[in-house]
Amino acid sequence: MRHFFPLYRAAALLTAAALSFSVTAHAQPSDSALRSALEAARSQQWERIDQAAISGHVLEGYVEYHRLRNRLPQAEPGQILDFIERHQDSPLSDWMRGQAIARYGAAGRFGSLLAVADGEPSGTERQCYYYTALLGSDPRAAAEGGRQLWHVGSSQPSACDTLFDRLRASGDISEFDIWERKMLAWEQGETGLVSYLGRLLGSRWQDGIDAVERLQRSYADVTRVPSCIGPECRGSGPLFVSAMHGFIRADTEAAYEAWRKIAPHLPIEERHRHAIEEDLAFYSLVRGIDHNMHWVDEALPRIATTRVLELRIRHALANRDWAGVLDWVEMMPEDSRDNSRWQYWKARAHEQLGDSERAEVAYAQAAQGRNFFGFAAADRIGRPYSLNLERNNFDESYRNEVARWPAVQRTEALLRIGEDGLANSEWLHAVATASPREARALADYAQRRGWHARLVQTTITAQLWDALDWRFPEAYREHFLYWGRQTGVDPFLLMGIARRESAYNPVALSPAGARGLMQIMPGTATQLSRQLGISDPGPYGVLDP
Repeated sequence: MRHFFPLYRAAALLTAAALSFSVTAHAQPSDSALRSALEAARSQQWERIDQAAISGHVLEGYVEYHRLRNRLPQAEPGQILDFIERHQDSPLSDWMRGQAIARYGAAGRFGSLLAVADGEPSGTERQCYYYTALLGSDPRAAAEGGRQLWHVGSSQPSACDTLFDRLRASGDISEFDIWERKMLAWEQGETGLVSYLGRLLGSRWQDGIDAVERLQRSYADVTRVPSCIGPECRGSGPLFVSAMHGFIRADTEAAYEAWRKIAPHLPIEERHRHAIEEDLAFYSLVRGIDHNMHWVDEALPRIATTRVLELRIRHALANRDWAGVLDWVEMMPEDSRDNSRWQYWKARAHEQLGDSERAEVAYAQAAQGRNFFGFAAADRIGRPYSLNLERNNFDESYRNEVARWPAVQRTEALLRIGEDGLANSEWLHAVATASPREARALADYAQRRGWHARLVQTTITAQLWDALDWRFPEAYREHFLYWGRQTGVDPFLLMGIARRESAYNPVALSPAGARGLMQIMPGTATQLSRQLGISDPGPYGVLDP
């Protein structure tokens, strides 16, 4: 992580260090002015901004961001690049680059777009503008990127229209590409897109268009449509993959019977055949179609995907087929086969078949994992759990230095003015761009500040998988201990649920409406409050730990 801003005065630094771990941080004199300026900038009320009052504030760049963004697409690339350079240790730089690409692209200023881009941007709309801009200077890259954007089963934004039209005109998107996308759209139920793409195809594809219309009425007609679709039968593979995709989900047993009839005669590529058989085997196992099981076992060696093999092993375990468990585990890809889950079941199978020596070896390998199956294996052979616990210590001098890092000061300032979302973005950007030692120092800071949810997210972003004290902090400990005593529930189980459900974010809100640490629905909270004899917290009280 690079630090580009000058350090603050010594007195201010000492004050910040002294107060950085108190529950409530005190505001800078200009915090209120910055908050007002940011609100004015968002609403483009520039006359309300007191520039002198916010000059030198650590968040001044946020107001500048809105001002410069408002000038797009007229702002020149040099101004954008200068902003990006000055704020490259903040998410502001990425946001500004993305805004410039989108607005230059919409305005057709493709030279300016390429001047500020640093490779393929994120987001479909921006990617379409980017590859449209490349059509003149790098047509090969434009065609490659454009074809990837084309091959999806849903409609793309209007920003892609020019790119797609140009690539169709040049032949880089062929009628076969149109047919492939039509089949993807059919799989995803995008009927409007299916019809539109059909109108782009020539007469050579009429048999295929007719076949799709017939199959949309009845998947069972897959045995009666022509096997050769399109020029040189190139459309057959995508058609039968999409048809069987729907048929397998509608009636897996009937789909198998149809596949058994048509498979030997279809002129399709091996990748299409594999896709159909993998899908058929997966749903046969998921739905427990005994009628299909003999074929599944015969096809598995050539299918050999992890998800299908895992299901087959589960099926063998359910039937106590221990020899089958060993056979299917050995067939798995090495990286999957060697994980604790499957080594544990391999050991159990050897144990059940009377081979204690091989069982011991597999248990020992499984016990190396830090997970449920690793711990279960360790219990079986009387070994300690393999925790691989990482400990980190920082002296006070370095901790004071961390408190002075610009990204840390901006995070604190954003929290002071009530911009928690921006604070999280600022913090996680700092973590993502940090060195391993810096990331650990940031985690240490978050722990000492009591930022439980931010601490957990820090370990995820920095992939600090062995820092268990940070990944699973004892957040809200006294609350959990109290309610554990009141309800007779293990308080550490309650902590585990909170960690799993919300990552200790007290204001977490799920798409379904579940709220707070324990992700409780407001109706459930009302019912529980009655049972516990406390007042109904209401939809917002649930957010109070």
